[in-house]
Amino acid sequence: MALSPLMVFIVLYVVTSIIARDFYRVPITVAFMLASIYAIAIFGGRPIRDRIEIYSKGAGTSQMMLMIWIFVMAGAFAQSAKTMGSIDATVNLALILMPNQMLLAGLFLGACFISLSIGTSVGTIVALTPIAAGIAQQTGESVAMMTAVVVGGSFFGDNLSFISDTTIMATSTQGCKLSDKFRVNSFIVIPAAIIILFIYIIMGTGISFEHKALEVSFLKVIPYLVVLILAAIGMNVMAVLTLGILLTGAIGISDGTFGVFEWFGAMGEGIAGMGGLIIITMMAGGLQEIVKQQGGIDFIIQRMTRHVHTKRGAELSIAALVSLVNICTANNTVAILAVGEISKKIGDRFGVDNRKAASILDTFSCMMQGLIPYGAQILMAAGLARLNPVAVIPYLYYPLAIGAAALLAILLRYPKRYS
Repeated sequence: MALSPLMVFIVLYVVTSIIARDFYRVPITVAFMLASIYAIAIFGGRPIRDRIEIYSKGAGTSQMMLMIWIFVMAGAFAQSAKTMGSIDATVNLALILMPNQMLLAGLFLGACFISLSIGTSVGTIVALTPIAAGIAQQTGESVAMMTAVVVGGSFFGDNLSFISDTTIMATSTQGCKLSDKFRVNSFIVIPAAIIILFIYIIMGTGISFEHKALEVSFLKVIPYLVVLILAAIGMNVMAVLTLGILLTGAIGISDGTFGVFEWFGAMGEGIAGMGGLIIITMMAGGLQEIVKQQGGIDFIIQRMTRHVHTKRGAELSIAALVSLVNICTANNTVAILAVGEISKKIGDRFGVDNRKAASILDTFSCMMQGLIPYGAQILMAAGLARLNPVAVIPYLYYPLAIGAAALLAILLRYPKRYS
C-alpha cells in the first residue's frame, strides 16, 4: 500500500499514454497531482491536515527548494540569452569551429568536461542544452537526440566528480575516500564513455551544414563563454546563472537589441516557462515523503535483501536497491542516502570492497536518474529544448552504457583488485 502511489502515477502517466499512443495525452503534472491526492487519501492514522503538512515538508525541503531556485534562474537566463541573440551567435560559432563529424562528439565531450568540473548534471544541462537545441535546428537534426547527448555527458561528471553530491554521499555512507572511489569508478565508466564517444563520431559523419552563410556576433557569445568558463572552474551554479543574466542584459541593452523592460519581460517569460517543472519537482518531493513515511522505501530494502548469500549477490542487491529507490524518489542523491546504510551492512557482511560498493551506488543511481522522464535532469533539458521529456529517452546512450558497464563489473568481478 505504501508503494501504491507510485503505481498510480505509473498507470496514469505511462500505461495510459502507451494505450493512447501519445505521451502528450496525459500531462505529467496531472499524473503527479492525482497520485499525490491518492497518496494523501490513503495515509491513514493521521488527520488530513497532518498528512498535507507531511506532504508539504517533502515538497519544500532545502534540497527541493535549491532545485527550484536553479529552475527559476535557468529559465530567466535561457530566455534572456535567446532574446538577446546569444544562443544563435554561440550556435553559429560552434558550427564554424566544429567539423561535421565532431558535432555530436564535441557536444558530448563538452558536457563531460563541464559536469566533471562543476559536479552537477543540472548546471551542465542549463549551459549546453540551448546550444544543442540551436545546433539541431540549424542542421536539421533531431532536437531530442542533440539534447540527449548533453544529458548523457552531464551524468559523466555527476558520477565521477569529486564535488558531486552523489560522490560525496556514496563515499560517506560506505566509509571510503573520494580519490579511491574515483579510481574504481573510472575503471568502470571511462571505457563506456570512450565507446559512446566513438559512436557519436560515427553518427556525426552524416551531419552536414553550410559554413559560409553563417555570421557570428562575438559580443553575444560572451554570456555563454563566461557561464561555461566559470562553471568549469567550479563557481556555484546560482552565482554563474546570476552573472549570465546580468551579462545578457548589459550586452543586449548596450547594443540596442532590447530595452530594460524587454529584458525584464524576457526573464519573466523564461521563469513562467519553468512553472511546470517547478510544480513537478515539488509534487515529486511530497510524494516521496508520503511513501517514505508509510514505510515504502523500507519495504523495498527488506524485500530485496532476503535472499543474499554471496559477494556477487550482495553487489547485485545494492545495485537493485539504489535503482528501485531512485525510481521512487526521482533523486539519485536521496536514493543513495536512503540505501547507503543498509548497503554498507550488506557489503560488510559479504566482504564487498567499500570502494566498489560506493561506485555501484553512484553509477546505478546515475544510470537510473538519466533514464526516468520525471527526473530533474531530463525535465530541465526537455523544458529548455521545448520537448516532451519522453522524447529524449530513446537517445540516452550514455546512461545505458554505464549501467551495462557497472553490471558487467559485478558479474565479471571487475576491476579484480577491488572485487
